[in-house]
Amino acid sequence: MPTTRATRATRATRLFGVALTGSALLALAACGSPTDEPAASASGDATASAATCTPETMKTLTAGTLTIGTDKPAYQPWFVDDDPSNGKGYESAVAYAIADELGFAKDKVTWVVAPFNTVVAPGKKAFDFDVNQVSISDERKQAVDFSSGYYDVRQAVITYKGSPIDGKTTVADLKGAKLGAQVGTTSYNAAKDQVQPSAAVAVFDTNDLAVQALKNKQIDGIVADLPTAFYMTAAQLDDGVIVGQLPLQGEPEQFGAVLDKGSPLTGCVTQAVDTLRENGTLDTLVNTWLSTQGAPELK
Repeated sequence: MPTTRATRATRATRLFGVALTGSALLALAACGSPTDEPAASASGDATASAATCTPETMKTLTAGTLTIGTDKPAYQPWFVDDDPSNGKGYESAVAYAIADELGFAKDKVTWVVAPFNTVVAPGKKAFDFDVNQVSISDERKQAVDFSSGYYDVRQAVITYKGSPIDGKTTVADLKGAKLGAQVGTTSYNAAKDQVQPSAAVAVFDTNDLAVQALKNKQIDGIVADLPTAFYMTAAQLDDGVIVGQLPLQGEPEQFGAVLDKGSPLTGCVTQAVDTLRENGTLDTLVNTWLSTQGAPELK
């Protein structure tokens, strides 16, 4: 399932709170955008109207400007070239789509660096909203507001090039694989219950130990949340590949935009995210920035 991020491993752990646990994720391609979760996923004042959600009426940090935060470095596939302002990468594109829904042209958007720990901590924020792969949780809602979810986290299977499961396209193709996952996580549950491999799922105290086992070819693949899978294949494995995403099951864990607790903008940002989901924009952005990054959906 990524504070100044000295390493992506540290960031990934912070993202999901407890040792990179996973949960149900986003259906790339066929059902790419978050499921139709109502505004109850958000917090704060979720009521808004078109009349109150305009640059002239919204109380932004700087009048006429929308200030958006994210951490640095800003990693792919969420951002491209460590430059949130270029509109490339899933979260950069989502942020600009939200801004557009609120009536802010691209040149009226300002980006600021917001370390992850400061984003989810109580206290006044230096942004109007933040996009930083922050999972919505009841605990975090005590300190900050969230928009409705703009991304559903799903489980993925990773391996190395040339492994017994490299190139597999269906869940059934993984039945004979030796899979591993971190103990006590939804990733482990997904490996055991969704794949139902013939061999018992190998259990590891940490994802780092699972990666080492994969490098040693003691296992054929690892099940982890997709953001963690991107990290593992990009930073921890020289020849790592994502076999694919497991089908969505149950209530998804979601990323939401983060706002000040009680922010007057929460309802407007939520309304914008809901519109982007309903009109298919989130699907399009998922297919553009995530499904093309080597994370196909397993059938």
